[in-house]
Amino acid sequence: MRPEKQYLVDEAIARLSASDFVFLLNFTGVTVADAAALRASLRACGAEYHVVKNSILNVAAKDRDLPDFSEFLEGPTAIVSGGDAVTEVAKAIMDFFKNRDKGDVKVAVLDKKLLNKDEIEALSKLPNLAGMRAKMLSLFLIASAQGILNVLKAKSEKQEA
Repeated sequence: MRPEKQYLVDEAIARLSASDFVFLLNFTGVTVADAAALRASLRACGAEYHVVKNSILNVAAKDRDLPDFSEFLEGPTAIVSGGDAVTEVAKAIMDFFKNRDKGDVKVAVLDKKLLNKDEIEALSKLPNLAGMRAKMLSLFLIASAQGILNVLKAKSEKQEA
């Protein structure tokens, strides 16, 4: 492989290695201003948006042992990767394309599993990690408080009898 192409493949591999997930987007008809707005919203999540040549992306994906998504590598393709919270990145992407007629999500790879558009949309509606932790903590606190009240109630009923 020529050094120029190897450099591009290495760059694509680095982008794919930035996180446990990658989103493939069709950006046909997306204006430069819109792409800048998407980049800004993704930057807030710690993710990055890059346009990658399909053949280069296919070679990089094979190098990273990702599932075969070559059927989605038609037309212009951009990838989104990086960041810690996949739900926040999915939400930013889905919010961006919600009110636009042009461009769309092609597919995503999460932990080496392909996700279709419906699965990506469902992922975008999940709470982030902090939200899930807060829900779990509230469940534990409610259960603990309820357990203590049950013990006190049982003890008082025993003393009355």
